[in-house]
Amino acid sequence: MEPVEEQQRRPWVVGVSGASGTPYAAAVLRGLLAAGESVDLVVSRASRLTLLDETGIAFRDAHWREDLAAWLARGADGKPETFQVDIDDVRYWAAGDLAAGPSSGSYPVKGMLIVPASTASVAGVALGLSKDLLQRVASVTLKERRRLVVAVRETPLNGQTLKHLVALDEAGAVVLPASPAFYAGATHIQDLVDFVAGRVLDAAGVPHRLYRRWEGELGGAASRDE
Repeated sequence: MEPVEEQQRRPWVVGVSGASGTPYAAAVLRGLLAAGESVDLVVSRASRLTLLDETGIAFRDAHWREDLAAWLARGADGKPETFQVDIDDVRYWAAGDLAAGPSSGSYPVKGMLIVPASTASVAGVALGLSKDLLQRVASVTLKERRRLVVAVRETPLNGQTLKHLVALDEAGAVVLPASPAFYAGATHIQDLVDFVAGRVLDAAGVPHRLYRRWEGELGGAASRDE
């Protein structure tokens, strides 16, 4: 019989696709863990190439804890050991493992966040494909009526991708373009990354303090920095 703690675990599944924007995924993961949330992580094969290109980190199935710790400790500016993150409540599933726990609707999760979401992953989910575990979990999330947040990171968007995004919206997903805002008084690249990550967590209903919220005061962010 499983321990009570294991039975009660209800994680957020975070799917990382091959789009540029791995710092967004890292910030979301840090935010979830800081909020005391459990995480099941799926890193697509294409995203490993992006992660290697953007951070120099080679994400390996056999050494995922070591590689994840190095990734989450890294700032958006590339500086290592910027953050200290406890990854004890992260469970990793290989992208090719279609028998993984989250591939079934009976596996208890709160929902799924795809950060960043490539146009290929958007198309696969919108069409109901299951070419890898990321797409399969997203399909399961929709059919189980759980929260699905898709942080699409591409520009410009062609007509076919726009149709896929509309289909996801109609299916109940939250389509959240990775578009940083500047009213929060960003002074560093990490601030812009954290704004997008914070909006993803907002859509998931997870509390955080990643960015300054709009308070109805023009120039408020600038005045606070003076």
